[in-house]
Amino acid sequence: MEWTDITITVAKRDADTAEAIATMVANGGIYIEDYSDLEQQAWEIAHVDLIEQELLDKPRDVVIIHTYLSPDENPAEVLPLFEERLKASGIRYQLGTAGVQQEDWQNAWKAYYHATDIGQRLAIVPSWESYDTDRTVITMDPGLAFGTGTHETTSLCLETLDRLVRGGERVLDIGTGSGILAIAALKLGARAAEGVDIDPMCVRTAGENAARNGVADRFTVLVGDLSDKASGQYDIITANIVASAILSLAPHVPPLLAPDGWFMASGIIDERKQEVLDGLQAAGLHPVEVYEKRGWVCILCRQNGG
Repeated sequence: MEWTDITITVAKRDADTAEAIATMVANGGIYIEDYSDLEQQAWEIAHVDLIEQELLDKPRDVVIIHTYLSPDENPAEVLPLFEERLKASGIRYQLGTAGVQQEDWQNAWKAYYHATDIGQRLAIVPSWESYDTDRTVITMDPGLAFGTGTHETTSLCLETLDRLVRGGERVLDIGTGSGILAIAALKLGARAAEGVDIDPMCVRTAGENAARNGVADRFTVLVGDLSDKASGQYDIITANIVASAILSLAPHVPPLLAPDGWFMASGIIDERKQEVLDGLQAAGLHPVEVYEKRGWVCILCRQNGG
């Protein structure tokens, strides 16, 4: 079923005006392409995992507003209304149209995710793709949650888990997002995993991904933060979040680590590496290895004296 995609391209400063016009004129869905603060949005919404080079190359000084008209609406009737209101607003704009299948605009974001080999044992495969491999396959549907394995922070964590997990471990994944790290640990042989996230959407997505990978019976996903959800001791604790959050939670980690346990912190930009290293040391965690990839850092720790 073909819909019509009407696009309004304007300067960033005129985006609010153009969006208001699109909302007034059209009854269909609206999608806004605004990459001006892409990095900030990625941290706040998707924890940077959705950033691909194709997105980073998008223009930052313009905004494109997509308005989707259903098949029973006539673009020839709607376009003059757009023209009239845009001209009256006094802003500079470009107006365009294209035919698009309903499924296309609902699922276009999937084009950024493909099967990826990670480390020596893992392959991360989107749920809508098939992939012939002898590796341990993690089937993922990230939805709107963090974690597909494509970003450096996640791949660093997965490569580290690939080296650490030997079987029988209890794992805690702080800020679990899509659940990818906990699910990978389980499929590599961990005994049980718990995922904690403050976002209910992420908890739901992680649970669905666990079921998709056949590990739901060993994966407990909870809404909340580290202080009120984690209990007992863990052989591996992962936190692929942001530097400030890692520094905040670090003092709470040592009591949760088993005597020979590992703490893995990632989501750290290289400019903050030393700050995080110092904070981990002050919290009683001893950095053993530091892995870096294209400006991102993953730090692997033991307890001091461990």
